[in-house]
Amino acid sequence: MKRYLDEQEGNPVGDVWVDIHPVQAQAAERLGYPTQKPVALLERIINANSNSGDVVLDPFCGCGTTIAAAQALGRSWIGIDITHLAITLIKQRLKDSFGIEDTMRAKVTAKAAEAQAEYGDAKKRAFHVVGEPTSVPDAEALAASDPYQFQWWALGLVGARPVEQKKGADKGIDGRIIFQGDKPGNFENVILSVKAGKTGSAHIRDLKGVLEREKAAIGVLISMQEPTSAMKTEAVTAGFYESASWNRKYPRIQLLTVEGLLDGKKIEMPPIKQLSVTFKTAPKAKSKHAGQNEFSYE
Repeated sequence: MKRYLDEQEGNPVGDVWVDIHPVQAQAAERLGYPTQKPVALLERIINANSNSGDVVLDPFCGCGTTIAAAQALGRSWIGIDITHLAITLIKQRLKDSFGIEDTMRAKVTAKAAEAQAEYGDAKKRAFHVVGEPTSVPDAEALAASDPYQFQWWALGLVGARPVEQKKGADKGIDGRIIFQGDKPGNFENVILSVKAGKTGSAHIRDLKGVLEREKAAIGVLISMQEPTSAMKTEAVTAGFYESASWNRKYPRIQLLTVEGLLDGKKIEMPPIKQLSVTFKTAPKAKSKHAGQNEFSYE
C-alpha cells in the first residue's frame, strides 16, 4: 500500500515549530529562570507522546515547566533536579498554578494551625518531595555536605528568594522577601541571613548593621542552634517595624531556628498577598484533559 502525504487530510508535522513563541520578558508565565521553556511547547510534546494517566519524567526539570504541563494534562509526573533552588521554585509554581503543596509543607501548615483534618484534606492534593531535609539531623547533614544548598533550602522554608545564586560575596544578605508597605507602590524588604554553624551576638549586630544600610523593615536570622540569651537581648534592642495598614508591630530582628521552621513557625511580617516581586507568581492553570475536575497528584 502506498500513501502519499499530499493526498492526506491536514498538514504533515514538521520539525520547525514557529507558532509557539519563546518566553519573553513580559510574558505572564515568565518566572525569571534563565532556561525556562514555554508551557505550550511541553504540552505539545507531552500530548504527542503520552496519554492521560501516563507518567512523564523530566530528569533536569529546572523551573518545572514539564511538570506544570504534565499536571495540567492529567499525567502523573516525576521531576528531578540537583539544586534546592530549583525545587523551591517548582513547589511555589505548583502552589500558585494548581493550589497543591508538598506533603511536608502541608503537614507543617497543619501543625501551625493545629488542624489535622485540614492536613488530611491537603494531603490528597499534595505531591511528595524526595531528598529534602524533613528533620534537624537531615538539615545538619545537608549543611555539612553543601552549605550553599542548605542555605537555598532554608530560604525555601520561608518563601524567600536567594540574593546570590552563585557562590560569592553576599554583603550579609542571603535572601529577601518583599511586601507591600503602607503607601501604594511602596515596597518593604525583609532581609535574611542563614547560618549553619555556631552563632552569637556578633551575628545579630552584623544583621542590625545590614538592616540599617539597606533601610529594610525586618531582618531575620535563620540558624541551626537555639539563640542564646545574649542574642535575644541584642535582637530586642532593634525595636519594631510598625505597620499602619495592619495596625501591628513586628520585631525588626527575628531569630528563627530550622527546628522551629519545620514545626510551623513563621516570620512575623505583613501579608505578602499576591505580590510577584519575591517569587514571580505563576498564572493559575486550567484543566486540559477530558474528565478532569480538579488537579491532584500523590
